[in-house]
Amino acid sequence: MTRTFDHLVAEAESVSVDGWDFSWLDGRATEQRPSWGYQRLMAQRLAQVRSALDIQTGGGEVLAGCAPLPPLTAATESWPPNVEKATRLLHPLGAVVVADFDEPPLPFGDAAFELVTSRHPVTIWWEEIARVLTPGGRYLSQQVGPASVFELVEYFLGPQPEEVRRARHPDDAVADATAAGLEVLDLRSERLRAEFHDIGAVIYFLRKVIWMVPGFTVGQYRDRLRELHERIEREGPFVAHTARFLIEARKTG
Repeated sequence: MTRTFDHLVAEAESVSVDGWDFSWLDGRATEQRPSWGYQRLMAQRLAQVRSALDIQTGGGEVLAGCAPLPPLTAATESWPPNVEKATRLLHPLGAVVVADFDEPPLPFGDAAFELVTSRHPVTIWWEEIARVLTPGGRYLSQQVGPASVFELVEYFLGPQPEEVRRARHPDDAVADATAAGLEVLDLRSERLRAEFHDIGAVIYFLRKVIWMVPGFTVGQYRDRLRELHERIEREGPFVAHTARFLIEARKTG
């Protein structure tokens, strides 16, 4: 039986959005994955070093999936519920989780790590990444590219100016990395199809990825949500496109 709008809304509002695990969306939303396989690459790099830092680790799910970890492994996270979750997940694997506000400086000494990783960082402090890397150390990151899922963003916020649509461009990442003293070894980007099969999936996504529609609440957007629910019921999944890029850089010197 088709679930009502009110039922879907209540369900999506009540579920926890702690951590960086999107398994609640299984069967409700789909997203193509980048061809390079970030977690696989991350595990390969981790196996080659004895010290590593994962920045903005979320609930630690991606890092934990790369175990066994190097003898010295640290992770940073700013959101208290995620700090707690990551600590429970990563401590048994030998990694320390450090609560950090995602602002310079990173709470580590110079040249502390052979590898720094980050999946979908919100902010990137390139000078700090370069500072904590050992000479020859590497930074590996999968990042959200420009105008990602903007079909959904603009459904709620309306057309966005070009400077907003272009934000997080991989060319800017290359320039910033180079300016910080890093040599970019690899850069790949892809746009990938995403589908939302019910309005609950949309609500959950916007509650979890809070920067997509800043300040999103069901109460504020209830009319637009109802319109989108009716559209999905009538036409099928809401289709958007994610933007992802992979960047790998090495500290020169």
